[in-house]
Amino acid sequence: MGAYASTYLQFVVSALVTGATGFIGQALCSQLEAEGITFQAYSRSGGSLPNGQTISALDLATHHFSTQQLSGVNAIYHLAGIAHRQVAGQPYDAVNHRAALSLAEAAEAAGVRVFIYLSSVKAMGDAVTGEARGEDDRAPPGDEYGLSKWQAELALRERFKHSPMAVYVIRPALVYGLQPRGNLRLMERLVPLGLPRPPERGGRSMVSRNDLVRLMMSAAAQARPGVTTWIAADGEIYSTRRIYDAIRGATGKPRGRAWLPEFGWKALSMLADLPRGRRESTWQKLFATELYCAERARREAGWEPQDTLEQVLGAGGSDKC
Repeated sequence: MGAYASTYLQFVVSALVTGATGFIGQALCSQLEAEGITFQAYSRSGGSLPNGQTISALDLATHHFSTQQLSGVNAIYHLAGIAHRQVAGQPYDAVNHRAALSLAEAAEAAGVRVFIYLSSVKAMGDAVTGEARGEDDRAPPGDEYGLSKWQAELALRERFKHSPMAVYVIRPALVYGLQPRGNLRLMERLVPLGLPRPPERGGRSMVSRNDLVRLMMSAAAQARPGVTTWIAADGEIYSTRRIYDAIRGATGKPRGRAWLPEFGWKALSMLADLPRGRRESTWQKLFATELYCAERARREAGWEPQDTLEQVLGAGGSDKC
């Protein structure tokens, strides 16, 4: 068990998890099981957990929880939502914003002790400088996903600022772990195929899936009334080159050759952008600087990230809390 376990078990006897089949939800459910916490699990498609527990199917755009459904629940981990990787036209507002507020209101009415909303650093808008950003450093969100997350944060903050229920808004940076998703998965596929070593440019904040789960569990153990917002980042700076080196190292390969000059990467990035006209260019995704500071979570939750990307990838199957 983690260092928070004894305190956590004093307060949380029964939990509810939405988004249980997701990359983060699976790890959270595993940790709840390890702690001996009874929990209900929900996802859009339903299914089952490795231990055989049923995951109930739930459409957040149409379903509203009743107080009866939440009776006896101490903590809610609201992880479900429409991800930013999905196409435009998705009901971001209905799912990421309004459904979160509706569930939190039902939770308060049912006497739930703590409600944890998994937001995103995308709610803070685009970075203006290369400096690490804190919770109060924000700009207008640049897409529907970020806007829906920001609107949910605003609604929760206004509605529950004087509530006896503890509401935690947690904004993770890019989350990594074994079997990663999105751009990290793409990198894992391309590196063994001979992708050249990228130039040393830019850098991003990230956080391991297990460190993020630890922070959410710590929040539930603390259960401070009102609304608290934390960024989750491990304090490291990950350039694309560092990620590339970590992937090669995890597969036992020597350091790759940087045979493609920087102008070649720029040319290929421009070609990759032609078919779709993305808002964020491929060059930006690969080489931008996007840093976040998690000092508030460290100070207020006593949370210390334990992982780095190199450690997790090198664990070869030890991606467990």
